Amino acid sequence: MGILEKIQEIEREISRTQKNKATEYHLGLLKAKIAKLRQQLLEPSGKTGQKGEGFDVMKSGDARVALIGFPSVGKSTLLNTMTSTHSESASYEFTTLTCIPGVIEYNGANIQLLDLPGIIEGAAQGKGRGRQVIAVARTADLIIIMLDATKGDIQRELLEKELEEVGIRLNTRKPNIYFKQKKGGGISFNSMVPLTKTNEKMVQLILHEYKIFNAEVLFREDCSSDEFVDVILGNRVYMPCLYVYNKIDQISIEEVDRLARQPHTVVVSCNMKMNLDYLLEEMWEHLALLRVYTKKRGERPDFEDGLILRRGATVEHVCHVIHRSIAETFKYALVWGQSAKYSPQRVGLSHFMADEDVIQIVKK
Repeated sequence: MGILEKIQEIEREISRTQKNKATEYHLGLLKAKIAKLRQQLLEPSGKTGQKGEGFDVMKSGDARVALIGFPSVGKSTLLNTMTSTHSESASYEFTTLTCIPGVIEYNGANIQLLDLPGIIEGAAQGKGRGRQVIAVARTADLIIIMLDATKGDIQRELLEKELEEVGIRLNTRKPNIYFKQKKGGGISFNSMVPLTKTNEKMVQLILHEYKIFNAEVLFREDCSSDEFVDVILGNRVYMPCLYVYNKIDQISIEEVDRLARQPHTVVVSCNMKMNLDYLLEEMWEHLALLRVYTKKRGERPDFEDGLILRRGATVEHVCHVIHRSIAETFKYALVWGQSAKYSPQRVGLSHFMADEDVIQIVKK
């Protein structure tokens, strides 16, 4: 029996099993088995065989955004509208057959936008170049899932399921669980909060399923058994995602209102160029980018050429972006803007920067 058949058999057993207190350990084990089999499916053990044809492109710019969606939802039209790149778009499916990169210039940042071929149901198992599309998506900083507004929520659920199967977790952060394998001493289990979604027995059963008999486990928050399996596997990618519903000019205003009120969602019409400016704002917000402007002593700030950093960047990050040797000769910095208590504030290397701050670095 192949891996796919085994997964389908376990899924059928899960759907047959009633969810109650008596079966929660059995269901938890079945989910752990599925995760293990999917892992084998993604990473074939055989080293022989021809190398697959990939279409990853070189990473460039300040951030990378991947466009994922079913065929003919308007991915190429969006790329053509927002960048100067031309991607073939037509009224038939599978117009785009390879990865086409484009660059969006917004707020002084260069954001690389990748138009990927349309994926079909079963992409996680390798159908219709699905493996290559998902491999490129794992390298992105933000995923934009393009959806057809006329199809309702069916496409959204199917794409979320496909990405979930290959270990991409959308709009969630990594579970706060400490896990370390040891050479001896058995399983040490502790939790800092009351656990409502799992317990010590469940954790031990999952670890035994993965043939781990010596480990240290510490739950710092209330997590489920599925999240614990993700921590064991350690190859999950947690990334922000924006759901973009295209073709809103073909549906009623009530339906547009319903879709627009969903979290992490933007409604647009690429043909009529509706709401694309708001899409750029949301893209900037989800990428968590910020601009920092530099200033020389006795001169005005340089607002033309700002530094693009990630949210949570410190003065030390700014030094490394300008030149790697500056941090060694750093004395102090003067900061104007939202992050300063007063302007200018004298700060050290550990000061956190905010969007549109101005910084003057003083060396020893």
